[in-house]
Amino acid sequence: MMLFSNQPGDEGLPGQARARVMIAVMITTLMGVFDGTMINIALPSMAQAMQVPAGYAVWFANGYLLSAAMTLLIFAALAARYGTRPVFLAGLATFTLTSLGCALATTPEMLIGMRILQGIGGAATLSIAPAILRSVFPGRLLGRVLGLHALLIASSTAIAPVLGGTILDILSWQWLFAINLIPGTLALVLAGKALPGNVTSGLAGFDLPGAVLSATLLGSTIMMANSFSRSHEALCWGLLALGCTVVFIWHIRRVRAPLLPPAIFYNGRFTLAALTSLASFISQGITFIALPFQFQTVYGYSPVVSALLFIPWPIGIVLIAPHAGRWADTFSAPLISTLGLVIFVVGLILLATLPATPAMWDICLRSLVCGIGFGCFQSPNNREMLANVSREYASYASGILSIARTFGQCLGAAVVGILLAVMSTEAVNIALWIAVAASVASVLFSLSRLRKSLNYSFGGNR
Repeated sequence: MMLFSNQPGDEGLPGQARARVMIAVMITTLMGVFDGTMINIALPSMAQAMQVPAGYAVWFANGYLLSAAMTLLIFAALAARYGTRPVFLAGLATFTLTSLGCALATTPEMLIGMRILQGIGGAATLSIAPAILRSVFPGRLLGRVLGLHALLIASSTAIAPVLGGTILDILSWQWLFAINLIPGTLALVLAGKALPGNVTSGLAGFDLPGAVLSATLLGSTIMMANSFSRSHEALCWGLLALGCTVVFIWHIRRVRAPLLPPAIFYNGRFTLAALTSLASFISQGITFIALPFQFQTVYGYSPVVSALLFIPWPIGIVLIAPHAGRWADTFSAPLISTLGLVIFVVGLILLATLPATPAMWDICLRSLVCGIGFGCFQSPNNREMLANVSREYASYASGILSIARTFGQCLGAAVVGILLAVMSTEAVNIALWIAVAASVASVLFSLSRLRKSLNYSFGGNR
């Protein structure tokens, strides 16, 4: 197989060791996607079993998201200082053990506590997974493996709701967590044998004040996004996030070994790729929240049919992502990702202009266009981010990639929440047009990469 072939001058690991690391990373990613998606389906059942109101049960999902978001950058920095191997193994072990803890939880408080710890373990693995792939695969294959990674995430997103529903029909919600034990143990064994030893940046110490500021600003941003229906609470969280952001930027520009080196943003192509990713995930986050309301409240479809209408989107990603990754290795990654974003914009416009009573095949076709566009964009853009930093900064780039995805989706959800609170009849349609605007912004960010020919010491690609 091409991914595991060896050529003279290849950096990273030889083919067979490369394969073991890739399998371990893919299994870990699979567990993280399944865990985040299936839990949403189970919340009503879990609320009933735990005898808690729905608003309390939401924290079975939010506890994981909040702790993961708050620690993404911290683990990226730890991996840069102490190597990806110990951080990944510790995170994977924590995620697997706390999965067992979630399955055995007997009280709501215990379950939320386990979910918070599980989110920390998930952040340790997901924040540096692309960096690990960057370190073990040669540059000539980076686009291909990132395309495969995007394909796995998309296909898992499509399969997870069906698998989760099946497990809930046959077994209890505890099995949604217990199923992580076998693949988690397998991934630990493979990663323990194949992950390369510590390769650190040589930076001394750990930026504890920066870590506290980072966790506070990321966590307060998530809380602000989740509390927009309560304006005073959202304002308090927003002011805290703004204050921490200003102090964090001031701090990292003045310490010798900051949590996030500002130098990583000196590469214009990396910074533009990060902004492109953030804008595109805001757009996707808006769409993923708005469409279920449109399908169910406007068109009158059942929740099951609404879920099925989403499947063409990840199918589109599955169809195109591996090819887009290969094209990015051969041609220009910014060009491929820009073309994908243009297709994505077209697909969103098609969804925003759906007729009053569309046929199901019409909805599916328009969703498929969105998936093809996003799949064509995502893996080349990820390649652009990781290829335009040195290996020394790969874990930081990986962390920024994860933050762009997480916060883009959270901000998108917040936009829909605000619109639904302010208006009822036109909220969904306006939200879809805001998603179009955000995706147009991502196109403009991406186009600016094509207009400039930048050469940086961190090594630009194409």
